[in-house]
Amino acid sequence: MKKIEAIIKPFKLDDVREALADVGIAGMTVTEVKGFGRQKGHTELYRGAEYQVDFLPKVKIDLILTDDRVDVAVEAILKSAKTGKIGDGKIFVYPVEQAIRIRTSEQDDEAI
Repeated sequence: MKKIEAIIKPFKLDDVREALADVGIAGMTVTEVKGFGRQKGHTELYRGAEYQVDFLPKVKIDLILTDDRVDVAVEAILKSAKTGKIGDGKIFVYPVEQAIRIRTSEQDDEAI
């Protein structure tokens, strides 16, 4: 099992969700997050004063999948989240040692 963590631009969330659904992946956790990388934020004007916004709004998607579904999911996220501009995001893939469904006590592949 693997965990895919994708950090994307918020307006791309629906595109990513649809792309994952098209390849048969429906379950995910979505969290609104803030951060920056090479973008380094931007400057905004508020009531005549200019200020630096260091942390930009992003969306983090977490998926737990069987090993055989990881490449399909990563490809779907790449294609649907890409704008070609700085700040498109990142995808991380981690190993998962164990998964347990609380309701039924099913474990590992059966739990996801």
